[in-house]
Amino acid sequence: MKVILPPGWPRPKGYANGVVARGEMLFIAGMIGWDAAGRFESDDFAVQARQALRNVAEVLREAGGKPENIVRMTWYVTDKREYLAAAQNVGKAFREIIGAYNAAMTAVEVRALIEDRAKVEIEVTAVLPDPPIQLV
Repeated sequence: MKVILPPGWPRPKGYANGVVARGEMLFIAGMIGWDAAGRFESDDFAVQARQALRNVAEVLREAGGKPENIVRMTWYVTDKREYLAAAQNVGKAFREIIGAYNAAMTAVEVRALIEDRAKVEIEVTAVLPDPPIQLV
């Protein structure tokens, strides 16, 4: 994966302007802040974001990928002020679960999500590296 930063542009905080990657593409549906049983632990934005990121990481692992294979994330949030107020805790969760901020990211405020208690939904595209060629 190669992060793209045009000459003279400042390094963005929390995301990449562009990413180039080669391999098998993995498209992860929007993950919300509930557990594997479909239960919300909390209505706190940062808690839900942490769980949504865990859910993303779990799908990645199931596909044989790792968080560093993420090339694009789209965050849908129901309240941008709540998102911004939780930024420090969300950033901490992101660093713990995903790691570096190398994905191209977009955050969009939406009126509502399909699950009434959901405050954030994270959609991801990852590119899994091609497996090494095995010599016979």
